[in-house]
Amino acid sequence: MFNRTTLLILVAALAAGLGLWAAQLVLVPAPSGPAATTPAAPAVDPARLKATRLFSSPRVLAPFALDQSDGTPLEPAELQGRWTVVFLGFTHCPDVCPTTLSELAQAQKAWADLPEARRPQVLFVSIDPERDTPAKTGEYAAYFHPATLAATGSQGALQAFAGSLGLVYMKVATDGGDYTMDHSSALVVIDPQGRQAGLIRPPFVPADIAADLVLLSEAAP
Repeated sequence: MFNRTTLLILVAALAAGLGLWAAQLVLVPAPSGPAATTPAAPAVDPARLKATRLFSSPRVLAPFALDQSDGTPLEPAELQGRWTVVFLGFTHCPDVCPTTLSELAQAQKAWADLPEARRPQVLFVSIDPERDTPAKTGEYAAYFHPATLAATGSQGALQAFAGSLGLVYMKVATDGGDYTMDHSSALVVIDPQGRQAGLIRPPFVPADIAADLVLLSEAAP
């Protein structure tokens, strides 16, 4: 019979490969209580959204502090005012990360003509601080699209940030003494109030992501 530790490891591995749903249910329970949820902001019919699954009530994020590539701190206030799509990854990622950032770059080009005040933004967070400095993370993200925000931080700060989003990641040893990072593949959607408002799960269709974020941005109060 599996003990709890074994169960958690298996769930984390599943979440890393398939997204974050299993992790949310077992590893990171949804927040509860009056401070955890607030009424949904956008007046958008969920049936009109092609890729984004909105929560019935946005979830307030726990406080966090990461290091942006420009040397400034990434704090909750930085994610307020616009819709934000968050993706966790790392620069040594062989396939999922470059593919996802390329797909997000296509979405960013599609909404580039929106007024800056309402233009959605993409945030790439490296969960591999041993190899990815803030500057390297920013250089990597900018290769795909220059407007992409980029950040990383200490392991403690990253674990707290990922956990507040219901995401998981883990360091996995590979042959030759090297390692890789397994991580949730889902995208997290943050509303202009800085709350977790929904999810986008793979496979990703850039045109659908762009259409959803434009619709949400235009409906935001």
